Amino acid sequence: MSTSGLSIAAIRATTVTVPLEAPLRHSNGAHWGRFVRTIVEVEASNGLIGLGELGGGGQGAEAAVHALTPYLVGHDPANTEALRFMIANPTASLYNNRTQLLAAVEFACLDLVGQHVGLPVHALLGGKVRDEVEFASYLFYRYAGPDGTGEIRTADDLVAEARHLKDAYGFRVHKLKGGVFATDHELECYEALAEAMGPTDRLRYDPNGALSVEESIRFARAIEDLPNDYLEDPVYSMTGMRRVRENTPIPLATNTVVVNAEQLAANVLHPAADVILLDTTFWGGIRQCLKAGAICEAFSLGVAVHSSGELGIQLATMLHLGAALPNLTFAADAHYHHLTDDVVEGGLRPYVDGKMAVPTEPGLGVRLDRDKVAEYAELYRELGGYPYDRDPGRPDWYPLLPNTSFADHTDGRLPEPLAAEYARRRR
Repeated sequence: MSTSGLSIAAIRATTVTVPLEAPLRHSNGAHWGRFVRTIVEVEASNGLIGLGELGGGGQGAEAAVHALTPYLVGHDPANTEALRFMIANPTASLYNNRTQLLAAVEFACLDLVGQHVGLPVHALLGGKVRDEVEFASYLFYRYAGPDGTGEIRTADDLVAEARHLKDAYGFRVHKLKGGVFATDHELECYEALAEAMGPTDRLRYDPNGALSVEESIRFARAIEDLPNDYLEDPVYSMTGMRRVRENTPIPLATNTVVVNAEQLAANVLHPAADVILLDTTFWGGIRQCLKAGAICEAFSLGVAVHSSGELGIQLATMLHLGAALPNLTFAADAHYHHLTDDVVEGGLRPYVDGKMAVPTEPGLGVRLDRDKVAEYAELYRELGGYPYDRDPGRPDWYPLLPNTSFADHTDGRLPEPLAAEYARRRR
């Protein structure tokens, strides 16, 4: 029996690709100048539509969403705890990991229930404790964009971009995505960033687990006197994180080795990370993040809201989560300012003094701009996907962990695959 008076009638999926200012480089490859995301729509028995979003896309993602139809039709969207086991049972997920699918459906169900009862999602989560969420600038090494500008390889490039973002959006916290170039070059860039932004702004460094324990300790010791928030995932393992943590006073943060309740329990019993980065997708929904946040509160672990590359729907979930987390003392991450457009009504959501206002409308507070969805679905059909874990400038390369083969920071050539894609877009 439905407690909300609603039941799910249908589910739909549409993959879109939305341009970025320039391709974003990371330790595993790159975002090739655009995000590919799959928009999920869950329609209720009364005609209301709830929105969700997941990373990646294409026929595979759309088919995976549509395959959930027999699980969902007739289900009460207010019963999100049952969804967790229906869609992503932890033992079944060893064979078919559906965590992102669960998250997208949960987003849509909370959106539906909020619209139905006339309340914003944060009210369904226990209410908001803040009206706005602060964000960090998210700085990437970048290839040049379609207009030939936007490349970031050097310390001067990085400082110029950080100053631009601070002037444009008001950011006071700056996160550098690393693990792309040799550690000494990235250390030089990080130190230049600290000097340029001054002692009152905060810094973060995230090489996505690309460094060895020894290199991580060396890097940490070199930056200990800078105004660091934390060092994020310098290595990829809980034991490695513990070894780094034992050798630096800088707090360690993670969004890779603690992404579920079991890993969080292990971290509480034998700490490897001081700050848990809660991602509404990686954790399987907003409510799972809120539960994790409560555990972190009980054990005095820091929390921040993580970004896995969002459009406006997932951004709204991050804002509602940030509004409801009482122990959120760090600025949230977002890729959002790298986008050139969005698929929700009103376009790109604005920053004011480095912060975003929490939605107050019922549900998630965003609605689809159908023309934009159609435009970027067509762009996806024209361009197809791209491999997140490949570097267009190094077609035969793949990373090891720890990595020992970094990109050449003196090479400013535009990779041929990007040049070809830019030419296709201009046609």
